[in-house]
Amino acid sequence: MSTDTIDLTVMYAAHDAFRRDLERLAAAVSDGTAGSPQVRAGWANFKRQLHIHHTAEDSDLWPRVERGAAGRPRDVALLATMEAEHAGLGALLTAVDTALGERPDELPSCVDALAAALDDHLKHEEDSALPLVQEVLTPADWSAFTGRIRRVQGLRGAAVFVPWIVDGAPAADRARFLGALPPPVRVLNRLFWEPGHRRRGLWRA
Repeated sequence: MSTDTIDLTVMYAAHDAFRRDLERLAAAVSDGTAGSPQVRAGWANFKRQLHIHHTAEDSDLWPRVERGAAGRPRDVALLATMEAEHAGLGALLTAVDTALGERPDELPSCVDALAAALDDHLKHEEDSALPLVQEVLTPADWSAFTGRIRRVQGLRGAAVFVPWIVDGAPAADRARFLGALPPPVRVLNRLFWEPGHRRRGLWRA
């Protein structure tokens, strides 16, 4: 059992950003701007960030937690449920894509279904899986997992991920997230990445 606390700041910030983006998509559907290039670009970025996040959990995080929880059937079953929930979200993402392209009348219900399912999954993870992470992993285990995400993102991906996380975040949440990053990353974000993100105007139809 781990006795050291793992810093989950970035994980919770990503969850908040996923919820925020689906709120923005729902607002765009409501006001009839879901077909605009900026909203489509926001949706494409949301899907990419979610894919990277869930793929890394399935390939690198849950197997580490499963090893730490060996001999505890309920905890192992929880991790299988996490992966199943990831898989189930795929069909809902596809349904939104199809509605955006071919079935606009179905778009509101598809977005609502995706938002509800994703929020349920994130809450389940926050309430059950992340406490298990804290219990059975070490900070070194966690660093190995987050290192996987950093390698997948690369510097170019980080230039999108960091300003995406803080876009519209409350001041306290923004400060907490940026404070968890290395100082050089904060400087790059302030001087280059956030200005570039604002120019892209994701979700701003």
